[in-house]
Amino acid sequence: MRNSRSQRNIREILTSIWNIISAWLWPEVCPFCGKASSQGICTICRRKLEMLRIREPRCMQCGKPIRHVEQEYCHDCMHTRHHYDQGLSLWLHKAPVSTSIYQFKYHNQRRYGIHYTEELICCYGHMIKRWNPDLIIPIPLHKKRRKKRGYNQAEIVSRELGRRLQIPVDEKSLVRRIATSPQKILSHSERKKNLRKAFALKWAVYPASTVLLIDDIYTTGNTIDAAAEVLKQNGVEKVYFLTISIGQGY
Repeated sequence: MRNSRSQRNIREILTSIWNIISAWLWPEVCPFCGKASSQGICTICRRKLEMLRIREPRCMQCGKPIRHVEQEYCHDCMHTRHHYDQGLSLWLHKAPVSTSIYQFKYHNQRRYGIHYTEELICCYGHMIKRWNPDLIIPIPLHKKRRKKRGYNQAEIVSRELGRRLQIPVDEKSLVRRIATSPQKILSHSERKKNLRKAFALKWAVYPASTVLLIDDIYTTGNTIDAAAEVLKQNGVEKVYFLTISIGQGY
């Protein structure tokens, strides 16, 4: 435990140093339009984001927006048995959110993760407190994809969230053992098949009855479900999730 705590402290110090160096080398830019902005998210993009913010009424399980207040669940959740318990997302997956996440994932814009984390805490800090997770786990990439990309975007958000909220983060236990095809090119049924047995536990997770999963995008929920199923098969009682964006509900 002492070594683990020491390593976490060293990582936090290095992250702080890197953030200072990054801020000095590169001027602060808005993560949604790429223009210089000392306030992070610029005023124009902030207005656009407010239009995409997920508000009530929303699905009680996945958090997608729904049309009617008297509705409890979206179409997907009414016809799907999920392994996770509940989840929330910040924005609909439309521009400029979708373009920002693309830059975050594929063009090394790792600093965007700080802004996403700030927004998650601002909007859902009270829900995280209510869920009271023992552990944060980022949805893992397969080792080949991680090597090619150089980093896992879900880990960046998880680390920042864990650091700010003082919740342990486990990046090692849950692994993606199968190099699955990109979910965005597959149909709903193909996505479920694609993720079957994709995840596994490398070793037992830090003793945790409640886990918070972190990913960038929620579409049908198959990725979150597959990870939640593995966790629950190994003793986790409650699994929640947070994502930056989500598909349109109906």
